[in-house]
Amino acid sequence: MAGETDLKKLLATMAPELRPGIHVFAKLPPDAPMPDSLEPVMLFREREGTTVIALEEKAKAAGLETVFRCRMVTLNIHSSLEAVGFLAAITTRLAAAEIGVNPVSAFYHDHLFVPADRAEEAIDVLRRLAEENRGVTTFPP
Repeated sequence: MAGETDLKKLLATMAPELRPGIHVFAKLPPDAPMPDSLEPVMLFREREGTTVIALEEKAKAAGLETVFRCRMVTLNIHSSLEAVGFLAAITTRLAAAEIGVNPVSAFYHDHLFVPADRAEEAIDVLRRLAEENRGVTTFPP
């Protein structure tokens, strides 16, 4: 199963879900071992070191310096890694609401990391975007 590529369908059926917990970004030096208790939801290796996204309490317990307290929003549609414009439309809409976002694409879904104190607002923005693409309006303008 390759995932959905149709932009209108992706936007109309994305079903944003606010995941529990506060996540943070942290970094590890290039050759540092991953703390066993960390259980990251994402890691990315760069020349300068490894970026880790994990629950705040696990990152702090591992002694990591953390930044960007955020909530994770999962877009519950199996989007294709080759879909064109999906994250662009979402990040543009969040930018219009002045909500920062760090998107991560995984095999099955796209995930958004938004500021913890704006997470509910981000969900409202995404639900309105989905409804607009379904031709439905239930939220106040």
